[in-house]
Parts: sequence; structure tokens; C-alpha cells
Amino acid sequence: MTTTPTDNLAAASGTFTLGGDLPVVRLGYGAMQLTGPGVWGPPRDHAEAVAVVRRAVELGITFIDTADSYGPFYSEEVIREALHPYADDVVVATKAGLLRTGPDVWVPCGRPEYLRQQVETSLRRLGLERIDLFQLHRIDPTVPLADQVGELATLREEGKLRHLGLSEVDVAQLQAAQEVAPIVSVQNLYNLANRSAEALLDHCEAEGIAFIPWFPLATGALSKDDGPLADAAREHGATPSQLALAWLLRRSPVMLPIPGTSKVAHLESNTAAAGLELSDAEFERLSAAVG
Repeated sequence: MTTTPTDNLAAASGTFTLGGDLPVVRLGYGAMQLTGPGVWGPPRDHAEAVAVVRRAVELGITFIDTADSYGPFYSEEVIREALHPYADDVVVATKAGLLRTGPDVWVPCGRPEYLRQQVETSLRRLGLERIDLFQLHRIDPTVPLADQVGELATLREEGKLRHLGLSEVDVAQLQAAQEVAPIVSVQNLYNLANRSAEALLDHCEAEGIAFIPWFPLATGALSKDDGPLADAAREHGATPSQLALAWLLRRSPVMLPIPGTSKVAHLESNTAAAGLELSDAEFERLSAAVG
């Protein structure tokens, strides 16, 4: 394994082009932790939250993933405060489709009029005329999928959205959505310890669709000093988190990991994973050691 030292740390992860026209650096930033406990309310340290987002861009990260439900609303507001007006290469992706009724409570809502409202309010909060990537946060089982994706497709035709994505779907649901509108990304739970979405990942790779793994560090389980990656990390002079992220980047060229944090130091450590190159043998050894 080799390390590539650079001030522009994230760039070493390479790029992926969303929808054939929107390039992003593969190692991104997930903005869920720019909120309070339970992904509810404002961050404990507002100044640090703003600093994290600004530092992410300084490190070469160009893909920032958020959602209206993070806070709700606080994450989008922090991103605007930190980055608006946005640099030309910065892509802020957001989502809608989950109601928040309290800390750690998430209720699917895919009614077309609700999705339209959330697109309009996300545009306002982020200070954008068009959202580059808008994702259906969850499929609402009480509303036909064609109605949910169809409303987003209409908003795309109106020029308010550039590209569409999905979250927590299977291959059949993705294919059904594709019959309504082009889908350029999916965002599913996936990490070295949880590979239940392998079939979807393989399908996305075959079709050139971005795969955005949420909880890429298994909610911290893979980053512990006494966790399953600890020995390998010490052997290579890296942190367990860096190895877990390097494994994701090596797993597929369509993989766009979005590790999240509320601390600048943690962000810098995570971003250094972009410069870690796993050999075939190292990749296979890690794959066998965790799972």
C-alpha cells in the first residue's frame, strides 16, 4: 500500500462523472453530522460545523451530500453559510422523502406535492437556482413509485433539478424508477462489514450509475482502535477508518464514499484515505477479515 501526500488530498481518489456531464471527486463528504444529537436540531458547535464544510472544499472534496431531513434543515443551512456562493466544481446533493417528528425518527413521505415543496425549500435554503443531484430519500410504500419519481422528473424538466437519484432501493426498484426517468445514483447502506447491497452495486457498476454508500464506516464500528481493522491499520501506518474507506474506493470505480464528521481533524484524517492504494492481495485480505 502506498500513500500519496498532497495538499489536495481528496483528488487522489479520482473522479466520477454523474449522468455523463457532472464530474465529482470520488471521496466526498456526508453532512448528516452537521446537526444535533439524533440528527435533530442545530450542531453543538456551529462554528466548527461551518469550518468542517469549508475545510472539506479546501481538501479537494467537490461532492457534498445532505438532506432536508438533517436537522431538519440545519445541515443545508450550514452548507450555504459555509460555501455560498459555491465554487464552480462543488456539487451539493440533497434529498427529500422523510418526515422528522423527533430525534432519530424518520417517516417516509413521498406524496408528489410534498416532494415539490421540499425541492422548492431546499433551493431556497441552499441558495441555488438548480440542484445538481436530488435524491428520493426513501420510497414511500403508500404512494406509487411512478408518482414519486414522476414528480421529480417534472421538476427536472422545469429546470429545478439537474439529475435524479434514489436511496435504499433494490435492483427491481431501480429498474422501475428508470422507466420513469434517468437515474444517475443510488445511496444504500454499504460498508466493509455490511455488504448486503452487493447485487445493487454490481448492477450500478454495469450501468455506470454512481453508488453512494451511507454509513461507510459502519457507524464507527470499523474505526475503533480495537476493531477488526486495527491490526492491518497498524501494519500499514494508517487508521482503521482510512483502510475502510480505501477498501470502498478500491471495491468499484462507481463508488462515492461520503464519510461524515463534525470535527475538522477527523475530516482531515478521513480524507487522507484518498491517497491509500490497496494491492489486490491487501484488498482480498481485508474482504475476508471483515464481513
